[in-house]
Amino acid sequence: MARGPKKHMKRLAAPKHWMLDKLTGTYAPKPSAGPHKQRECLPLIVFLRNRLKYALNGREVRSILMQRLVKVDGKVRTDSTYPTGFLDVISIDKTDEHFRLIYDTKGRFTVHRITAEEGKFKLGKVRRCQLGAGGIPYIVTHDGRTVRYPDPLIKVNDSVKIDLETGKIVDFIKFEVGNLVMVTGGRNMGRVGVVTRRDHHHGGFDIVHVKDANERLFATRLSNVFVIGDSNEPWISLPKDKGLKLTIAEERDARRAKAAEASA
Repeated sequence: MARGPKKHMKRLAAPKHWMLDKLTGTYAPKPSAGPHKQRECLPLIVFLRNRLKYALNGREVRSILMQRLVKVDGKVRTDSTYPTGFLDVISIDKTDEHFRLIYDTKGRFTVHRITAEEGKFKLGKVRRCQLGAGGIPYIVTHDGRTVRYPDPLIKVNDSVKIDLETGKIVDFIKFEVGNLVMVTGGRNMGRVGVVTRRDHHHGGFDIVHVKDANERLFATRLSNVFVIGDSNEPWISLPKDKGLKLTIAEERDARRAKAAEASA
């Protein structure tokens, strides 16, 4: 009988979007308890070793982190399995590099470099909005932050712009038709588009209909939608595919064109 929380994760049980190979060991790094769920996060060791290739093995990752060189959302993190997640800012001051964790259209976290200026803030989706002890209003964001006395206009599903230095809300975007959203779950993960309508289903899941820049329509659950900009302007920089999902045929044509260009 199991006593207490599991401390290991088998390699084959690791989330597919970490893209770990099957045969390099029996185990995968198990994310620590933290602001993001185990299946929706990327441990720091996977980011530094497997994505950035700044270390060859776990020992080297630990020696980098123990020098207090890596910050997540402006705070030094020394835990190699710390769970970083959607829209977190990872900063390495020594090399003056800043990254924002954001999905590509295949639902994987991409290495997305940003400027130092953009690394000073992040967006957070409002998960809860209620009154606490003593009648104090507060909101809880998707990354586990609690902010007291928010603007009374901020409601659940809106996005707030958070200054990472102070932790204060500097601006917010309402969840409404016509605003730009990114899909953070389901089959359309990583796609970016404008909300065209929202269907209410009492006792079921509300469905949001989205149109991307190629005029393609798709629908997903409300819980999978994250507002990232008003009208057509994103408040954060997007990865190179700009959240536009191509069909398999379009991907093939793009590959062939690139190959022809390289050989020419």
